[in-house]
Amino acid sequence: MLTVYNCIVNDHDIRLVVVAGILCAIASLTAVALLQHLRRATGTIRMAWLGIAAAAFGFGVWATHFVAMLAFAPGLPSAYDMQQTLLSLAIAIVITGAGLAVASSRETRDHHLVGGAILGAGIAAMHFVGMMAYEVEGHLVWDQRFVAAALVVGLGLGAVAMRIALSASGAVRNVTGALALTLGICGLHFIGMGAVTIQPDTSVVIPASSVTSGWLAASVAVAALTILLFAAVALWVDLRDMRRSQLEADRMNGLANAAVEGLVVCKDGIIVTVNASFLAMTGRTLDDIAGAAFVSVVDAKREHVDEDAAIIASGGARLPVEIISRNIDYGGSPHTIYAVRDLRERKKAEADIRHLAMHDTLTGLPNRRAFNEKLRQELAANEPDTLIAMFCLDLDRFKEVNDLFGHSAGDAMLQKVADCVIGVLRPGQMVARLGGDEFAIIASGLHSAAEASSIADSILTAFRYENREAPSEGLMSTSIGIALYPQDAPDAELLVSHADTALYRAKAEGRDTWRFFEKSMGYEVRSRRIMEHELRHAVARDEFSLVYQPQKRLDTGETIGFEALLRWNHPARGSVAPSVFIPVAEESGIIVSIGEWVLETACQQAVGWDDSLTVAVNVSAMQLHSPDFAQCVHRTLLRTGLSPHRLELEITETALVRDMNRALATLRQLKALGVRVAMDDFGTGYSSLSNLRAFPFDKIKIDGSFIRSVDTNEEAATIVKAVLGIGRGLGLPVLAEGVETSEELKFLSGEFCQIGQGYLLGRPAPIENFDLMTLEQIVAPKAASAA
Repeated sequence: MLTVYNCIVNDHDIRLVVVAGILCAIASLTAVALLQHLRRATGTIRMAWLGIAAAAFGFGVWATHFVAMLAFAPGLPSAYDMQQTLLSLAIAIVITGAGLAVASSRETRDHHLVGGAILGAGIAAMHFVGMMAYEVEGHLVWDQRFVAAALVVGLGLGAVAMRIALSASGAVRNVTGALALTLGICGLHFIGMGAVTIQPDTSVVIPASSVTSGWLAASVAVAALTILLFAAVALWVDLRDMRRSQLEADRMNGLANAAVEGLVVCKDGIIVTVNASFLAMTGRTLDDIAGAAFVSVVDAKREHVDEDAAIIASGGARLPVEIISRNIDYGGSPHTIYAVRDLRERKKAEADIRHLAMHDTLTGLPNRRAFNEKLRQELAANEPDTLIAMFCLDLDRFKEVNDLFGHSAGDAMLQKVADCVIGVLRPGQMVARLGGDEFAIIASGLHSAAEASSIADSILTAFRYENREAPSEGLMSTSIGIALYPQDAPDAELLVSHADTALYRAKAEGRDTWRFFEKSMGYEVRSRRIMEHELRHAVARDEFSLVYQPQKRLDTGETIGFEALLRWNHPARGSVAPSVFIPVAEESGIIVSIGEWVLETACQQAVGWDDSLTVAVNVSAMQLHSPDFAQCVHRTLLRTGLSPHRLELEITETALVRDMNRALATLRQLKALGVRVAMDDFGTGYSSLSNLRAFPFDKIKIDGSFIRSVDTNEEAATIVKAVLGIGRGLGLPVLAEGVETSEELKFLSGEFCQIGQGYLLGRPAPIENFDLMTLEQIVAPKAASAA
């Protein structure tokens, strides 16, 4: 090392050494700058950049060497061999160019290091060939140790310089790489100079063809200008590319920040930059994220597309995202860009949609779909020796709440029902609204039927307590049917069916109560469903018929009309009593089509009677509240040709209160047609005097339950007298039903009752059994039936 120092200080002109160093630094910085363009270029453009970089660096290395040689002052005459000098320049350009080509061909460490070593070898070859061109009156003696050291420094620093220049980033990369290359060139030169010793010999003559130092200085000046020219070209290109890159980066950043999705640009798994949306998702700054590993910020299972991924935000929170990746060219080198879509809103929307799909919007309870899913899960997970109780609930008189107080009151009641039931159930037990006023409960893990009955009692108690607190006392109640798994049913479908069967029994036995399923109930329900099915086809099969019961004036015995009564003649069951099949028809809704048939048939048959006779037809509540009932009556009258004043429709008060406004509108339409309307079964049901005043009735029919024993029962007699008085006061005729004894007839006549109907006055029979001239029955029917 001391030899090298002495060589520099004592044998060189320090001023020229500094110039050589400056030239070396400029050449190195130019080469590193041009190397960046070379690595991004392809095809013929790459070859052009390779030629420019090789020429710039070759001239720079060569000029550095010979400026340093000009600074060398051995004290003896010296010159330079022209051919050797030119050969050293060619070596500098060709071999260093090969090194640059190898180093920039691939983005791998091996290519960087091998290319840098080739570059160092070219510098060393140029140096020692240039030393061979040095001619002096003496002999050059080489110290091989210093030669080896020079080679190590040149090749080693050349490899390091290429690795730094091609792997680091930005201005630091260029400066650091150029500095390492400058140290390598200068180190190789001066260690190489320290390896040579000149032994003077006067017999050695410098050839006349040799180039003197003056000519060499001129050549070096040309080389220096060439270097400066290439440096200027490289600087201009760099500035142009920087401006273009900046404009492109600004445009890309603007577009990226305008994107709703987060964008992440990575190189080899390291985050280079991100957009504003991604920063907002993570709650971090660009300084926090840039340079971090992508997998430290985003947790994804797959490389290119992953919907089951998450962003690890500040504080460790995990945000669900969808990731799509693409390979792009960014800044002249391959990068990977990840589009990161925030899925929080979509996940929330999906959860909301699922909640809506599985829950009732009014009460917030699970709906039928959720109920069925829960029931399947519970049956599958049921443990031995435990029971699952299925409760079916149906509100009592819920229709009345809607009719009397409006649908908003009905909705409020349903919500209150939900709150009451939820308050009774334990965790794990589920109540669902199946539709309308139907609810169901699943209670699993029970050990006895007593636990199920305790739940039912608690629900009824909660309802009764709520009724005491509510302004509409007594309206909120329910009937409950209970079935147990596995003892009552082996699967979900049968379990629900049996609980529903038990519910019907609870309703039939008084409501506001509960019943367990019993096997005998199944037979009743099946029989009822068979009857319902048969009723749907009875009209088409011509199984219905009408019988007529006369209505007579009590003072003269004159027949003024007939009431049409329906009979069902089943091919297998025989004659089915109206008290049996009418309730089934009403509950199933079949009564509407049956009622239309009765109206049509009665009007058609009545057309052939004397014009003074009326026909009375009973109307069900469902018919009355049908939107087009008045139009149906009108069409029937037009088809049959019956005069409207001969048709009398009998309506019960119970049918009126279901929807009093609609009923009133329908009755007014019927009255406008000229049809007569009678209040049937007066004295039962609601029997409100206000209804007589509000509705346009033409007749009052006292229910037969009050006529029986009216001559012996003071209470019944008082009620009948009161009704007759009301009729006289309102100017409405009163008809007494169920007159069966002469004593009853005598009492009614004494109280001036105008019209009567009953077995005593005439039994129900086909119209053919009446002589329409005398209005008397021709033959008595073999079997009499109650009206």
